[in-house]
Amino acid sequence: MDLKQLEYFARVAELGSFTQASHALDVAQPALSRQVRLLEVELRQNLLNRNGRGVTTTEAGKLLLEHCQGILHQVERAKEDMARVHGALAGRVTLGIAPSASKMLTVQLTRAFRKQLPNASLSITEGLSLMMQESLLAGRLDIALLYNPSASAELDLIPLTSELLYLVGPRGPHPSTQPISLKSLAGMPLVIPNRPHTIRMLLESHMAQIGCRPNIRLEIDSVPAILDLVADGAGYAVLSEHAVLTTAYPDHYHTRLIKPPELRSQLYLATASGRITTLTQKAMLDLIQTMVQQVYPAPMTQTG
Repeated sequence: MDLKQLEYFARVAELGSFTQASHALDVAQPALSRQVRLLEVELRQNLLNRNGRGVTTTEAGKLLLEHCQGILHQVERAKEDMARVHGALAGRVTLGIAPSASKMLTVQLTRAFRKQLPNASLSITEGLSLMMQESLLAGRLDIALLYNPSASAELDLIPLTSELLYLVGPRGPHPSTQPISLKSLAGMPLVIPNRPHTIRMLLESHMAQIGCRPNIRLEIDSVPAILDLVADGAGYAVLSEHAVLTTAYPDHYHTRLIKPPELRSQLYLATASGRITTLTQKAMLDLIQTMVQQVYPAPMTQTG
């Protein structure tokens, strides 16, 4: 097994086609097929199901693909670390970021990255925190911005900021300015993400502590779709104030602070424990922390 074989197999598996992979890699298709077959012989496993429409991965192939993505990513990081002896920081940083944090940070972060690390490249993947955490541990990401991750010896976590959660409803003629208790919220019909979305898990956990459960009307994973449904009168949402303020029509909504108790969604900067961090990645970690301080207001003190 060598890196070339792993790279060839990964590209074929990702594209689902030997023909497309040969074009992407600029390698003749017979040579590509031969290297993938040698890999299968060495591992004594069929990695790909071949058919007239292309290829799909077998169970063994899916497992190897996960390893390949992490291994090849680590190789790129090693090359980057070696290249830094020539001067300016270079290489590639892969960042995973949850959708609500992405709305707040992506434009400012990429702008600052291009300015401070002009010889480096940045890849941003957006997804739910649990998915980002899995990709981080698998080596497909260097850094991730996660909401409310579970404590793990495999992760190094730096708390960045916390966001209060609000009950979000359509704006009416006489909106209430009073907070709503978590117990009262249990009677409101909610439009809420599916598990394991961090807000869903946080809400259910806190409600269970006071002996109640959310009244879930609809389950939708898209925050913009949730807000559209709230504006249409389908129910209420539980979101951060930023999620409302960054929508196209924030004046269509009314927010009420949830308390007692306050619900806070905590944003963390995460890296995989024990993995070597390149200087470019360290510079990115510093940049993220600075950017969060600029973009997010300081979290308020817990008031019960």
